Amino acid sequence: MLPIAQSTTYRYDESEQVADLFDLRKEGHMYTRISNPTVAAFEEKISALEGGVGAVATASGQAATTLAFFNICNSGDHIVASSTIYGGTYNLFQVTFKKLGIEVSFVDPEWDEEKIIACFQENTKAIFAETIGNPGLNILDFEKFSKIAKEMDVPFIVDNTLATPYLCRPLELGADIVIHSATKYIDGHATSVGGVVIDGGKFNWDNGKYPELVEPDPSYHGLKYLETFKEKAYITKARVQMLRDYGFCLSPFNAFLFHLGLETLHLRMERHSENALKLAQFLEKHKKVNWVNYPLLPSHPSYELAQKYLPKGASGILTFGIKGGAEAGKMLPEYLNLTALVVHLGDVRTSLLHPASTTHRQLTEEQQIASGVTPDLIRVSVGIENIEDIIEDFDTALSKI
Repeated sequence: MLPIAQSTTYRYDESEQVADLFDLRKEGHMYTRISNPTVAAFEEKISALEGGVGAVATASGQAATTLAFFNICNSGDHIVASSTIYGGTYNLFQVTFKKLGIEVSFVDPEWDEEKIIACFQENTKAIFAETIGNPGLNILDFEKFSKIAKEMDVPFIVDNTLATPYLCRPLELGADIVIHSATKYIDGHATSVGGVVIDGGKFNWDNGKYPELVEPDPSYHGLKYLETFKEKAYITKARVQMLRDYGFCLSPFNAFLFHLGLETLHLRMERHSENALKLAQFLEKHKKVNWVNYPLLPSHPSYELAQKYLPKGASGILTFGIKGGAEAGKMLPEYLNLTALVVHLGDVRTSLLHPASTTHRQLTEEQQIASGVTPDLIRVSVGIENIEDIIEDFDTALSKI
């Protein structure tokens, strides 16, 4: 069992030992805001699962996304991002990053290479997308996006939250950096908030676009990250500079729970995916359902990409349109017993949400539709319970609408 180092600081034998740590001459823990033994164990495990050279854990998935980009972007820089990303990330890019002088151009991932490349600028520092879009559930065309990233000589950053490294390993498909909201499937039990950034260690940072990774860092007596840490330059800078200064570190206790969650990740993701496909197939034939959106249904636009990149399963999230629109959508949770109404996903327990009347209620109907939220849309996070029980719960509830 992993020990929990619930401590802010560490004891040393001599001052020179501390000096070596602060000058980055030796590895070790100096302060839990920067590193911690329990957090390090989680980082090492998730890095191994993704096939990276190192990882940095953060206080949330949003913090992981922020860290990943702040590590290579400054005011005046530019990012290209898929338009089908999680709404919280979209707002982070569109509103907060803009306030800080970092501009983001959103592209339809269905566009061809030439059209996406046309959105790049001289100051573009990265291209970003999600393995499985949230909530659209579109599957990323890794081949196309990685080709664009290589041609434009920028890192390809992928949010792999919904797929997890069990279902997909983006670093093997051309990605350079991987992000997770560990709050979801890595935790798996709705107990802890956290995030993580994993470095593939293969991108050439010495191409003239990323001087902070190549030139001397005055806060470490002129140390040069690429020269000193080689393939670990990006992830080292993310820890000793970004995490040090912004402070959004992961709690050791949460790291313990994430580490524990990883032990059953392969079993849970297999069951989540299996159950989601069976529920999707059931709902697709139900008379109270207008449509069903799940990547492994032949009717899904990303079906071929799902077959190519997600052969083990397409995770546990599906959406469907309920007949009766918004009113029926608001009523459905009242008739469910096993399935809970919660603002979360990735839990072992099945849950659902009617976004139009909850998470997106501040938007007008036109704005909701523009963001992919139709009045009839129901989002389901399919758990690992017996699938017959899940289906019976939905069948009973739908019959009462």
